[in-house]
Amino acid sequence: MIKSYIKAISTHFPKKIRTNDSISEQFPEWNSEKILQKIGIKQRYIASEGECASDMATQALLNLLEEHHLEKSDIDFLLLCTQTPDHILPTTACIVQSKAGIPTTCAALDINQGCSGYIYGLSVANSLIASGNFKNVVLLTVDTYTKYIHPKDKGNLSLFGDAATATLISTSGEYLIKKPTLGSDGSGAENLIIRNGGTRKARNENPDDPDNFIDMKGGKIFNFIVKRTPEVVLGNLTLNQWEINEVDLFIFHQANTHILERVRQDMEIPSEKFVIEMLNFGNTVSSTIPIAFVEHQKNFPEKKKRKVQFVGFGVGYSWGAICIEQVKKS
Repeated sequence: MIKSYIKAISTHFPKKIRTNDSISEQFPEWNSEKILQKIGIKQRYIASEGECASDMATQALLNLLEEHHLEKSDIDFLLLCTQTPDHILPTTACIVQSKAGIPTTCAALDINQGCSGYIYGLSVANSLIASGNFKNVVLLTVDTYTKYIHPKDKGNLSLFGDAATATLISTSGEYLIKKPTLGSDGSGAENLIIRNGGTRKARNENPDDPDNFIDMKGGKIFNFIVKRTPEVVLGNLTLNQWEINEVDLFIFHQANTHILERVRQDMEIPSEKFVIEMLNFGNTVSSTIPIAFVEHQKNFPEKKKRKVQFVGFGVGYSWGAICIEQVKKS
């Protein structure tokens, strides 16, 4: 079977920033320090009005091409993961292909997945490479959750940010992609949902209708993550014949610092092997893992990271884990 590798990752953030101070101005009882202590976030990037998923994903893709000296003609598949597409149809990946000037010989496909989306996307890209039909797949992650937060929802206003990333998965590269573990449980769908806007229930013009916005039952999400994550982590390590103490770096979906610390402590993972990178970005949904990986490499270039495990979990419910192993230095 043809092996696949993570060859390069680039990121993009909107220009607009929402600080804790700006949130506390709107909610005086929710002061800046309280936000920082409770969820570990100081600021988050916010898509401006009229700035959509395709705009941000296109810029992440262009950053990838420029930063890593890639040719547009080399890309033969665009895989875009988002839950906030520009339109119900057409496919946002097709819009990005055109905006970025990628040749029309390139395939384009959207994946509707959230907090586990990067793991699902890597798994699909891995399979595309393994098929022998594609050599260079770009996985784009992008979400604009902030457009779906009720203006009076101080919790989600504090938690979520917007971002986009682009990952090149190829037949050669720095990190070998190993076997994934994926799962889902739709019985938890109601615990993180936007009820209006699909064919089940149309979005209406009432600006105060809570069903037009994100409804997250934080306690149930917390319990799901704390219960499910350890078995996913250990199961995926077993699948890849790794022991937990062999792993140099764990990068989980950056849901919030409280959840991450709880899982880390429950699993007795040393803090120096566990990445928390939310302070300046917030929860960017499917983009949190690649952002955390890029930032960690930038901030700690000397730190050993030969064996790395990515873990995602959240809306759906859905979850996944995947191991990557460094085979050559960048």
